Amino acid sequence: MPLTQAETARTVTTKDWKLRYYEAGDGHPVVLLHGSGPGATGWSNFSANIGALAEHFHVYAVDMPGWGDSDAATVDRLDHVDAAIQFLDALGIERAAFVGNSMGGQTSLRLATEHPDRISHLVTMGPPVGRTPGLFAPGGGPSEGLKVLIETYREPTPENMRRLVEIMCFDTAAFATPELCRARSDAALARPEHLRNYVEGLPKGAPLPTWVKPELLPAIQTPTLLIHGRDDRVVPFENSLYLLANIPDSRLVLLNRCGHWAMIEHAAEFNRLVTDFLRNTP
Repeated sequence: MPLTQAETARTVTTKDWKLRYYEAGDGHPVVLLHGSGPGATGWSNFSANIGALAEHFHVYAVDMPGWGDSDAATVDRLDHVDAAIQFLDALGIERAAFVGNSMGGQTSLRLATEHPDRISHLVTMGPPVGRTPGLFAPGGGPSEGLKVLIETYREPTPENMRRLVEIMCFDTAAFATPELCRARSDAALARPEHLRNYVEGLPKGAPLPTWVKPELLPAIQTPTLLIHGRDDRVVPFENSLYLLANIPDSRLVLLNRCGHWAMIEHAAEFNRLVTDFLRNTP
């Protein structure tokens, strides 16, 4: 039977945070980090992956501070790398593989540069690289997807949530379902303080006030798998090309007919790729 949200839900209190997470499986620890959208949680991002990965690994999908059922966080406290290390420490995990989508990928990249002894493998899906010049990115500001994301934070109406979910996917008919839109909307509206903190923090750099330093990428020794959708309208795939060029032990899988949520739109292939990479890359 598929795993349910209720049976996998756990809570842990770290030095600074009370964090919700979803746990399953046994074996090498794998930490899944979600993206930044309103209503994003460890479960909403990774419900199609936790069970499959848990057949081989000990999986933890975390609601990071400022999201889901974890503590609220103003922008001055938004340091997800520190929160991730606190999470590992609280659960007695010395070293884990990190799998991050979008904002979670950026967190994982930074963690690999600042705490290389705590990460065994690095997997990213559509992470922004930072404030580096882009060939294909919009020249006039945020991408189309990020504009919709920010608008939805400001006005989390059902219509805006539908637009947001649609812009995250290539196959909107299959994946931008009323059920997913409703679940994301309900999760966002359940924690209005998360929405308020995000919007108020935008002028100060939310949700990523601290980015990985691009000049440190070549020093990453962690085996790295980059997965990106060719049709990503939120973070252009050139970001992963940049990472591929700069992280020595990296490989890139670029998926056609795929938007920003590779782990949702191509769940079976994503699960196979990640499982093979973690099991066979020393």
